[in-house]
Amino acid sequence: MKKSYYLFNPGRMSRKDNTLKFTPVDEEGNEGPSKYIPIEGVDNLYVFGALDANSALYNFLGKEQISVHFFDYYEHYTGSFLPKEYLLSGKVLVAQVGAYSKPKKRMIIAQRFVEGAAFNMLKNLRYYGNRGRDTSILIEKIEDLCLQISATADVETLMGIEGNIRMSYYEAFDGIINDFEMGNRVKQPPSNEVNAMVSFVNMLCYTLCLDMIYHTQLNPTISFLHEPGYRRFSLALDLAEIFKPILVDRLVFSLLNRRVIQINDFDRQLNRCLLKDNGRKKVLKAWDEKINETIKHRSLKRNVRYRHLVKLECYKLVKHVLNMEEYKPFRAWW
Repeated sequence: MKKSYYLFNPGRMSRKDNTLKFTPVDEEGNEGPSKYIPIEGVDNLYVFGALDANSALYNFLGKEQISVHFFDYYEHYTGSFLPKEYLLSGKVLVAQVGAYSKPKKRMIIAQRFVEGAAFNMLKNLRYYGNRGRDTSILIEKIEDLCLQISATADVETLMGIEGNIRMSYYEAFDGIINDFEMGNRVKQPPSNEVNAMVSFVNMLCYTLCLDMIYHTQLNPTISFLHEPGYRRFSLALDLAEIFKPILVDRLVFSLLNRRVIQINDFDRQLNRCLLKDNGRKKVLKAWDEKINETIKHRSLKRNVRYRHLVKLECYKLVKHVLNMEEYKPFRAWW
């Protein structure tokens, strides 16, 4: 099975026959022992350190359909190398643009994204409410906000409702997470340990959605909830809204409450808090385990991995823009 590889150390990467050769380089330019990665086992690359590579490598990666995602020192996602699209469909592209261009149709899709995200947030709150955490007031507040979704007439108003839902949802984090406090949601830079965790895993969810979009006929720059142009791959932001409560938030709760991630895994300074390399490695290991975990799919009647659920969501969206079936966002059933 192919897997993701995470590069933390600065170094050089090149092609060596049918393998990837990575040579770490320290601050003084001294090379460490090279590591070889068989290309057949690589799904994608995540680069957190400086990477020296040439066009021959990217030609090789493009031929093998391997994407590369880049992050800066502060763990911000900065961009991706994506191979040439190999599942091009003019029919789907025209339909996707048409769905965006028609306000009524765009609103329907955008509302579905918010409904799916809100449902999965409520699922989390009810789960912890049944385990002794006081989430009832926030559940009622979000349910009241959800009643306003279908009445929205424009995307800007809908985004406002979505923001209020998520703000109310984040208020529950301090009651769910032991030993750490989130307070207000602060992103750039994260203000404390919980914000740092959420921001880091949110980026992983975003790049997962981008990878799955790439493996369908959808165009990642044409979105419905988030405005195209604000960020390059805005459709990945739309899809991530649905999956963040299930993949991101539950993982954050689990890692902190089970003390897999502890206070010494963070680098906290005056105005920011980031995961240390050791903490990031723990999170990435847990993330890989999570998205490759299998569950019994209600409709398909077979086990599927969480990462495949994201791809299935893309296919549902394709069918909707082609007027083949109504789009119903993923809703956690467990």
